[in-house]
Amino acid sequence: MHSTHLLLEEPIRMASILEPSKPNFFPAMTKIVGTLGPKSRTVEIISGCLKAGMSVARFDFSWGDTEFHQETLENLKVAIKSTKKLCAVMLDTVGPELQVVNKTEHPISLKAESLVTLTPDQDKEASSSLLPINFTGLPKAVKAGDTIFIGQYLFTGNETTSVWLEVTEVKGEDVVCLIKNSATLAGSLFTLHVSQIHIDLPTLTDKDKEVISTWGVRNNIDFLSLSYTRHAEDVRHAREFLSKLGDLSQTHIFAKIENVEGLTHFDEILQEADGIILSRGNLGIDLPPEKVFLFQKAAVYKCNMAGKPAVVTRVVDSMTDNLRPTRAEATDVANAVLDGSDAILLGAETLRGLYPVETISIVGKICAEAEKAYNQDLYFKKTVKYVGEPMTHLESIASSAVRAAIKVKASVIICFTSSGRAARLIAKYRPTMPVLSVVIPRLKTNQLRWTFSGAFEARQSLIVRGLFPILADPRHPAESTNATNESVLKVALDHGKASGVIKPHDRVVVCQKVGDASVVKIIELED
Repeated sequence: MHSTHLLLEEPIRMASILEPSKPNFFPAMTKIVGTLGPKSRTVEIISGCLKAGMSVARFDFSWGDTEFHQETLENLKVAIKSTKKLCAVMLDTVGPELQVVNKTEHPISLKAESLVTLTPDQDKEASSSLLPINFTGLPKAVKAGDTIFIGQYLFTGNETTSVWLEVTEVKGEDVVCLIKNSATLAGSLFTLHVSQIHIDLPTLTDKDKEVISTWGVRNNIDFLSLSYTRHAEDVRHAREFLSKLGDLSQTHIFAKIENVEGLTHFDEILQEADGIILSRGNLGIDLPPEKVFLFQKAAVYKCNMAGKPAVVTRVVDSMTDNLRPTRAEATDVANAVLDGSDAILLGAETLRGLYPVETISIVGKICAEAEKAYNQDLYFKKTVKYVGEPMTHLESIASSAVRAAIKVKASVIICFTSSGRAARLIAKYRPTMPVLSVVIPRLKTNQLRWTFSGAFEARQSLIVRGLFPILADPRHPAESTNATNESVLKVALDHGKASGVIKPHDRVVVCQKVGDASVVKIIELED
């Protein structure tokens, strides 16, 4: 496995680039989040997505009702059972999204250099000169000269369905704009984005709260993707709301950074959130195009050093309608991996794209190739230096396990954990081999019923690069006698052998608790 690593910093024989890649049990260490929707909701297609490498299914509530999403989720459960592939569930909120309301759904033709009026009166019919919107506060938020973007670009990647406007005047409740480019708005849903302007709406809307407390609670969601996170307070507010909803107190909150406001408060948001989603669709509209890459690289680096997952969106837009990505897109996916991203999030490509399974498969292959060229040695030194000394007990164990695994060329690291924290810390150091996280269930009671924890923790590692969970038998406690530790280890090794990760004579690094002490040991396997 390790001989295939080509470091980009070293001279590469050009012919070696063309050597076919060896098949691997894991499509890639980098995870893939797929958005399920009209073109990806049958059991057959979802099963194909899981086999191709999707490990988190995203449900986007910007469109579709709860019944629609529930049917899709039931199909996901059937697909998980039949493919035996674990998959986590992510609920994506709508947030303070501004929309043009086109009740007739007739295409609206807009001509460059003409004027169009934006009105909060949703009873009026959308036309080439009048666009009703779902927000009354626009006149207070904008002034002459401001830029407004309208379109489906955030969903389709198709420039002909989007338009740029320049505010010319504010007339009472209406905003009059000059159309900068000709376009046809076709379909029912168009988002409206005002560049670098604060929109005075709550991040978690009443509609979002209703969806979370009904659909979210019913389905024990693993992740909440908090759209338009602008302040750390947004995350705290969402966590407070989730904490009152039973099991959802365990749900991880991923802050979705979509505009300059979120960028400005990034450090505080990162401290508060469980992970970050860089929503490059909206960011690309709010930021000057030449600044987007800089934010992506800085944000991913900060997430890596904090040991929190970084998820990058909008990578292969053209695959919504095509079987192959463009050269630029393929390079972009690879660069996201080389930057240190944990996961790639696919939106329109799987939601309404023509080739959801092929898209996941191709993105997985690009990630796997980029991982071979990833300079782990440089990254490891950088992370250790950033953490500094003295290290915490857990940090020291995690970095030692990774160092040992690399030195002895181990094929896998096995980590026993009940909260998942130890395994995530090991993954933070980006080992070149997979980390099998053996999640030991814990028995809990609320005096009315007994429940086992562990399923949440296992599924939540499905968004962390290089981390692959196994749920252990609840009869094996995490910190116990040597005999039970050995039997759990045997289960993990057998799983590794069956999946082709571990072969005879391989070395394996094991990280576990024995009594109060944390132990890292190296095992050499026999035939």
